[in-house]
Amino acid sequence: MKSFVWRLPLALGLALALTLGETLAGPVKSPYQLVLQHSRLRGRQHGPNVCAVQKLIGTNKKYFTNCKQWYQRKICGKSTVISYECCPGYEKVPGEKGCPAALPLSNIYETLGVVGSTTTQLYTDRTEKLRPEMEGPGSFTIFAPSNEAWAALSAEVLDSLVSNVNIELLNALRYHMVDRRVLTEELKHGTTLISMYQNSDIHIHHYPNGIVTVNCARLLKADHHATNGVVHLIDKVISTTTNSIQQIIELEDTFETLRAAVAASGLNTLLEGDTQLTFLAPTNEAFKKIPQETLNRILGDPEALKDLLNNHILKSAMCAEAIIAGLSMETLGGNTLDVGCNGDMLTIDGKAIISNKDNLATNGVIHYVDELLIPDSAKTLFELAAESDVSTSVDLYRQAGLDSHLSGTERLTLLAPLNSVFKDGVPYIDANMKNLLLNHIVKDQLSSKYLYHGQTLDTLGGKKLRVFVYRNSLCIENSCIAAHDKRGRFGTLFTVDQMLTPPIGTIMDALKVDNRFSTLVAAIQTAGLTETLNREGTYTIFAPTNEAFQALPPEELNKFMGNARELSNILKYHIGDEILVSGAIGALVRLKSLQGSKLEVSSKNSVVNVNKEPVAETDIMATNGVIYAIKNVLQIPANTPRNLRHVPSTSELKIFKSPLLRIGQEHIQLDY
Repeated sequence: MKSFVWRLPLALGLALALTLGETLAGPVKSPYQLVLQHSRLRGRQHGPNVCAVQKLIGTNKKYFTNCKQWYQRKICGKSTVISYECCPGYEKVPGEKGCPAALPLSNIYETLGVVGSTTTQLYTDRTEKLRPEMEGPGSFTIFAPSNEAWAALSAEVLDSLVSNVNIELLNALRYHMVDRRVLTEELKHGTTLISMYQNSDIHIHHYPNGIVTVNCARLLKADHHATNGVVHLIDKVISTTTNSIQQIIELEDTFETLRAAVAASGLNTLLEGDTQLTFLAPTNEAFKKIPQETLNRILGDPEALKDLLNNHILKSAMCAEAIIAGLSMETLGGNTLDVGCNGDMLTIDGKAIISNKDNLATNGVIHYVDELLIPDSAKTLFELAAESDVSTSVDLYRQAGLDSHLSGTERLTLLAPLNSVFKDGVPYIDANMKNLLLNHIVKDQLSSKYLYHGQTLDTLGGKKLRVFVYRNSLCIENSCIAAHDKRGRFGTLFTVDQMLTPPIGTIMDALKVDNRFSTLVAAIQTAGLTETLNREGTYTIFAPTNEAFQALPPEELNKFMGNARELSNILKYHIGDEILVSGAIGALVRLKSLQGSKLEVSSKNSVVNVNKEPVAETDIMATNGVIYAIKNVLQIPANTPRNLRHVPSTSELKIFKSPLLRIGQEHIQLDY
């Protein structure tokens, strides 16, 4: 009972601590606090309370470093140098190492000078009311622009502020203030604070990389305590925002086409709602860069238009200052965009297409983009293929007059061979080639993740194609999928590793029409295997050519060609009991033969080998299997157990009633 009484409060305490966001070691640290802690760790060799900071070469921009940046020594792709300075709230003492002394507490006005915001002090002095408030009793927070932030203001904006110091300037400064103490632990992502200017909202975003932004201004130095509040240094002068994303679109002339697109898609409600978003808003210039035909098609298709716009909307507010390295962000359409930076330029999928960044709205952030981000789901098959590594296939369809299938509204799947398939030349377009191209188009819009082994697919050319699922490959007949699906508006693109060769008959049919295999066909008939290779099944046959049989010593050839049972045994060793196409062969596949022994099939540098002998031709497809042409007759391994060297047929088992029979004066021993 004592044990139970002791454990119950502990369990309740632990649950309560986790509920409150704490661990046994104390409160959970925010991303900013973790980065500051890492900077302090890197700077400790220089004394107490020293933080390592990364400074962009050629600028005054400094960042507290995280582990990844510490080793990369880069911010937005630009080189940095490491410097060491006092962590926030501490100062040096002459003659002592590091920063051992805490900064003396003074009021907010005096603290502004300590943190590097003397210009804010200067403008505070110009107003009649604000300095006494900053020096007097109370509890305040000020997000103080750095001296460099004030200097970066345009002359026009600065003139409008200082020309009316007791209204415009006073209001601007009050907008940077909150009438209570707010520390970084309270600056959570997506929160708003009520400013001291008409209770206007200040928008806070706290990112996983430790960056904190205030109306998209970066927090430089945080949590400088004062007797009457706290000072946070930021890198911009911030201003109020009263318009939603939708209202900004309606007001800006550069969004004329976008306005019409948003109205047609029905996204108005979302863009004027409360959900915090990032809109990569395409300008009029962006819409002009795509062919008019493509633009008209998308604007006239509500579903494609909605997919297009959703691909420009990120699921959370993302200020440019928060991007210090590449990261993937999800759009409303479910795609991911690689958002990165190159110096001062924000990039999308590696391209610097943002012309105006960090336009704050009440419900998020707008970045102007000068290029459309068209998702696959808004594209035709023709557009998907044209921008992939299958452009040669597109040209073939155009030459054959079949390109209408790639740009229409039919639900189709295109099996498009890689450009490398045609490195030795492009096939001539004739009736047979045209039909083959039609057999590369499946009558449905498929997704590879739903394909299953043994499934059959109908083509526009009238063929039925089989699906083969292997451990590391997904193949349709002899063509294996070589890249992720691209799912368009009406069609899906499967990139495949070779041209299809649809089956034209059974294995026996295919061997008979090929003069290279006349000796093999005769041998199969002699061995009684014709029915096997004509019926339904799943076989892989390594078919010796006439040349292979001619290479055998005459006495050996005559020996087994004259013995149906031995011939059957040898031929069965050439037949695997499943379909194995060349694209599914890895370093080594051990394929069980009908004779019982294993065939060792491997592939290296695009050459297929069976039992270490090269194959002359691969993937001759048949309705019941696949044929590989080989230039030698395979020998049954010497270590094969005797009972596997001949597998008796059912008829043989009926004839022989005993393993030991007397025929005349001879004894015949059967091993089975």
